Amino acid sequence: MEINCMKLVTIHRSFNPAEADLIRSRLEAAEFQVFVAHAGASLALEGYALTAGGILVQVPEDQAEEAMALLAAE
Repeated sequence: MEINCMKLVTIHRSFNPAEADLIRSRLEAAEFQVFVAHAGASLALEGYALTAGGILVQVPEDQAEEAMALLAAE
């Protein structure tokens, strides 16, 4: 079995789960493949998102430039 690994790029960092979710939704609506890291833990553990460096909104490396442009335009 072959496992494909893709490099993810963080295009937005938030310390607010609602803001990270809004960014994720906007990107998914534009058909980007989106990953959110640290969101669940930040809800479960008070202050975790701050110590973990925030909630990370990530996309595959080959989509990063276009996704950042979308966020900057809106």
